[in-house]
Amino acid sequence: MRTTRIAGIAATAMLVGLPLAAGPASAQANEGGELTAQLSQLNDSGASGTAWAKVDGNQVEIKLETQGLLADAPHAQHIHIGGQNVCPTNDQKGKGFEGALQTSDAADQYGAVKVSLTKEPGKTDDSAALDVANFPKGSESTYSRTITVDDEMAKQIADGDGVVVVHGVDHDGSGKYDGDTKSDLDPSLPSEATDPAACGELDVAQMNMPQGGVETGGSDTAGMEYPAAITLGAGALALGLGGVGFAATRRMKTNR
Repeated sequence: MRTTRIAGIAATAMLVGLPLAAGPASAQANEGGELTAQLSQLNDSGASGTAWAKVDGNQVEIKLETQGLLADAPHAQHIHIGGQNVCPTNDQKGKGFEGALQTSDAADQYGAVKVSLTKEPGKTDDSAALDVANFPKGSESTYSRTITVDDEMAKQIADGDGVVVVHGVDHDGSGKYDGDTKSDLDPSLPSEATDPAACGELDVAQMNMPQGGVETGGSDTAGMEYPAAITLGAGALALGLGGVGFAATRRMKTNR
């Protein structure tokens, strides 16, 4: 009789949408500030990866492993914040080469650059969004760095509001960043150098961060048709990457 009564209560609760008890996932806050992201390709880049992050006060320890990117070329990588905290789909169309997705096309989804994942001693704020000499280079890389952020940004990342985006796509298969289509962030650059290649949403960790030190991978301007232009345009691009997300998001909210 008791078993039947409990079953009836449970069934009634399910029908009316009442919770019987909080499960482990909903009961536990992200006390350790640990997050993971599985990166999936954008623009048919073939890229993928995994990111781990741990927030402790104002310190964000982040590790990132990527593969399938354009070899012998640097790849800008960032934590974006301020959009819908989601990644676009691989088949999402944009204004780039033959409908390729450009950075600004999905700014309302993943937000603007807030943390630049450069190698030490490179700057890590949005002004370093395309600090070419300090980003990893090659088809595969393993990156690790602990970065200091402000209180608001630390909370946003810990709450799962960060999105990791890796840039740089070889649309025409030439083996380098080139082509007639210019970057939506700086017309002195080929669009391939700044188009998004992979994206992953930082969510409460389902696995532990790898232990021990890892190499950050090399970075230079090899594979670029316009290395000088990219180096000289880094400051302008940094401002463009940092601001375009907010501009796009603001326009979208205004139009709604």
